[in-house]
Amino acid sequence: MFQTLILPGLNGSAEEHWQRIWAAERPGCKVVEQDNWTCPHLPTWKQRLEYELARTQSPVFILAHSLGCILAASMADSPLASKISGAMLVAPADMEVVEWLHPCTVQMPWFPEDMLPFESLIVGSLNDPYMTVPALYRHAQQWGSRTQLIGHAGHINIASGFGRWADGYDIFDAFRKDALRPRVITTRQSGRSVCHPLQGVWGFDVG
Repeated sequence: MFQTLILPGLNGSAEEHWQRIWAAERPGCKVVEQDNWTCPHLPTWKQRLEYELARTQSPVFILAHSLGCILAASMADSPLASKISGAMLVAPADMEVVEWLHPCTVQMPWFPEDMLPFESLIVGSLNDPYMTVPALYRHAQQWGSRTQLIGHAGHINIASGFGRWADGYDIFDAFRKDALRPRVITTRQSGRSVCHPLQGVWGFDVG
């Protein structure tokens, strides 16, 4: 059975948040905790994720929200990235916006911009206060991610009405199934041979 590592964002996810609900409802799901959710320190948090990856059997999927997406993207240069079969990145946060809204609370020394060596899907919103649609497509292009917009969904969190989020199960299951399917290998502009994201699957648009 596949394993899923769940990465919450700033302040963690409350019990009513869809990430905590998924962790409780779905076998094989685990939240990667950290010591201080109100002041995330990316290098320390990354070490915690790498520890969990090292002790988890493949295939491993990542289910991230907000700042958790930045942590997932930082795995591009990790030797343990090969254990990740795919990452669903929900409502990634623009670091400039986070620093403006939450000054002096986030210790993120860099914003990862490298192409991800594993399959990835960004699920975004048309009115996310933490990420504009143009910025979302820009990051998707940098990371080599497919994208899916789900309408005016805010930050896809409790405040915008996303508790259990049953539709999210369907999106994740479809993504997981596709990520495990044998791929056609092609060479991207980075010069590396990687799995080519399939444009047009489930209505996705790589922008």
